[in-house]
Amino acid sequence: MKLPIVCPSCDHTLNVSQMKCPSCATQVNGDYELPVLLKLSRDDQEFVLKFLLSSGSIKEMAKQAELSYPTMRNKMDDLIEKVKKLQN
Repeated sequence: MKLPIVCPSCDHTLNVSQMKCPSCATQVNGDYELPVLLKLSRDDQEFVLKFLLSSGSIKEMAKQAELSYPTMRNKMDDLIEKVKKLQN
């Protein structure tokens, strides 16, 4: 099961309120904001993961996705803007 990050009622970003250790069952309760990368859509998170796994090479990502470098660069620029907005 994937972690839900958006409220199904109002589309606002969800906060984490409880975490549980699967080993000893210790529970931590509170109201914690998600890290910026977890606030991204699943597609954007996947893009970041692919970027890391390609050693940060946009050229390599473009090659693997069979896209032009400028197209992949535009996708990266769009993602950078999303992250900047989420940080504010």
